[in-house]
Amino acid sequence: MRRGKRTRDFDAVIAAPFGRVGFMLEGDAITDISFLDKNTPLSPPRAPQARKVSRTLKSYFGNPGITFRLPLKLDGTPFQQRVWRALRRIPAGKTLSYGVLAKKLATSARAVGNACRANPVPIIVPCHRVVASNGMGGFMGKRSGSPLDLKQWLLAHERKE
Repeated sequence: MRRGKRTRDFDAVIAAPFGRVGFMLEGDAITDISFLDKNTPLSPPRAPQARKVSRTLKSYFGNPGITFRLPLKLDGTPFQQRVWRALRRIPAGKTLSYGVLAKKLATSARAVGNACRANPVPIIVPCHRVVASNGMGGFMGKRSGSPLDLKQWLLAHERKE
């Protein structure tokens, strides 16, 4: 689903209920999580931290209420960092509209959406929990197709808890 990264760039590619998830580390910190096509070859984690991240993501697929306690290295503007911190405060199973989150951050809904689109570590920074006031909204910069199906899956998964 995300383009531009090759499988060998990832520290691991693991199976997920909706396809594959690849992630990258810099030292022990996660720098990228990408949703990949179900036909992407699996690549087992080799380093200890990659095994820990893999176990944690697999735990989330079984229990969406887990708390992520993994180091992150997020490259983004100060504004994006502020939005991403706010996203991490939205509990699993809950959503906020772009407008409500924007009001809390004294900014615009469009700016919140742009920061969500730039989020390098979805799931851990749960941009899928931000929805439009009149429906699902977008996901990964798209308003239809497989990214929106993925957003719906993540939200439904978290409501099962």
